[in-house]
Amino acid sequence: MNIVLLGPPGAGKGTQASRLEQERGMVQVSTGDMLRAAVKAGTEIGRMADEIMKAGKLFPDDLMSQILGERLDQPDTERGVIFDGYPRTQAQAESLDTLLSERKRSLDHVIELTVDEEALVDRITGRFSCTRCGAGYHDRYKLPKVEGVCDVCGNDEFKRRPDDNAETVRQRLSEYRAKTAPILPYYEARGLVRRVDGMAPIEAVNRSIEAILDGA
Repeated sequence: MNIVLLGPPGAGKGTQASRLEQERGMVQVSTGDMLRAAVKAGTEIGRMADEIMKAGKLFPDDLMSQILGERLDQPDTERGVIFDGYPRTQAQAESLDTLLSERKRSLDHVIELTVDEEALVDRITGRFSCTRCGAGYHDRYKLPKVEGVCDVCGNDEFKRRPDDNAETVRQRLSEYRAKTAPILPYYEARGLVRRVDGMAPIEAVNRSIEAILDGA
């Protein structure tokens, strides 16, 4: 089974993809992770990616297709793939169809995690994490049991992502609406799109996605 998870940053795509990996043996394919890994490994594509990203340019679709194709040829993808962060445009959606077709596969579902944008801004701007173990917390919804002390490892230092501020989050939401959301009609015309309330509790979102994959 091959699926695309759509939704703006902070909608919970990564969390749900991790659940599906654990529960179904599917593989999360994140283009951002692949590019960072290629850069770190110093491969030819990695060096090109590094130069392109440092210049602030968009990564070319043909190179992205090449990286994705190589990833899809690895044996662990045979049990199913969760595409996260790709496709972002109709051209990429068409390219993904081609990549799958060449490997005698097809896309089964496109699942969009819908959000209340103001609530999402609150969710993202309030989050912080332990600097030692990475345990996540939130100003409003999940404070440490003992103020200033991590529940998991007892560390007393925390951090926030520099881009977890209201202005940046709203900009990312605007970019999602402008660039990614327009690919939905491409998939809707094929009856592939299903929507899940991304603001629901994590377990409820997971159950909704599982029901879609099970054909409920």
